[in-house]
Amino acid sequence: MGAQLRVYKRRIRSVTATKKITKAMEMIAASRVVKAQRKVAASTPYAQELTRAVTAVGTGSNTKHPLTTQAETVVRSAVLLLTSDRGLAGAFNSSAIKTAEKLTERLEREGKEVEIYIVGRRGVAHYNFRERKIAESWGGFTDQPTYADAKKVAAPLIEAIEKDTAEGGVDELHIVFTEFVSMMTQTALDDRLLPLSLEDVAKEAAPQGEILPLYDFEPSAEDVLDALLPRYVESRIYNALLQSAASKHAATRRAMKSATDNAGDLITSLSRLANAARQAEITQEISEIVGGSAALADASAGSDR
Repeated sequence: MGAQLRVYKRRIRSVTATKKITKAMEMIAASRVVKAQRKVAASTPYAQELTRAVTAVGTGSNTKHPLTTQAETVVRSAVLLLTSDRGLAGAFNSSAIKTAEKLTERLEREGKEVEIYIVGRRGVAHYNFRERKIAESWGGFTDQPTYADAKKVAAPLIEAIEKDTAEGGVDELHIVFTEFVSMMTQTALDDRLLPLSLEDVAKEAAPQGEILPLYDFEPSAEDVLDALLPRYVESRIYNALLQSAASKHAATRRAMKSATDNAGDLITSLSRLANAARQAEITQEISEIVGGSAALADASAGSDR
């Protein structure tokens, strides 16, 4: 019985140490998610104004630009998947990966070739383990992405969509990321970045029926598009990176809180078992003492006769 009690006490110490770690990770994630939320909010005005500018250029001219014109026959599509560098975030990465795989299956059913670009070591590990081809990958910045990171990711994607498909280019670009809705809700979704759907972008830029102004462009609308649309792609990718970072921290906080609560429940259960084992040990010792005392009393009574 004493050995069993020692086992319970050792497990209680182990779970208590784990609980301290998960509690610390929960607090760190809670702090980071607040900072990530602020970055998302700070990037929104820039993205909105850039969206207005893109819409004005696209709708205010008849320019046929590769970044705003849908190909008659889409041959190849690029999918950018945003995951995290680290785990311990519940279903955060698996949800994004499943969304990307569903999108890939849909595009392939439509007869399109699909090239996968991945941000985050967890996504890269998933595809490498299954020996799936990755066009390009990035990592090391998913917890705290910067605009420079977004530019680094956007550059090869913009280059690919500007190339002809015969030269290895793509006709459209999709992005899969996790939208931060609230501390308790994060949703993995896919969105087509390029070519732009000017109707959808116009609704996003002027959701309340606001009439966008018309502009004259110098030197030409095409030159403005060449300069403006890459910035638009960078800002959208940057916003998606920030959304994913905030979602990851929220998922980590939720997972660590659940782990901390479960550790507390396990400690309570183990403490009860340890107390029961201790009580049984005491009861056995008392029984042995009483039994020994009775045996001595019987022996003394027999000798007196």
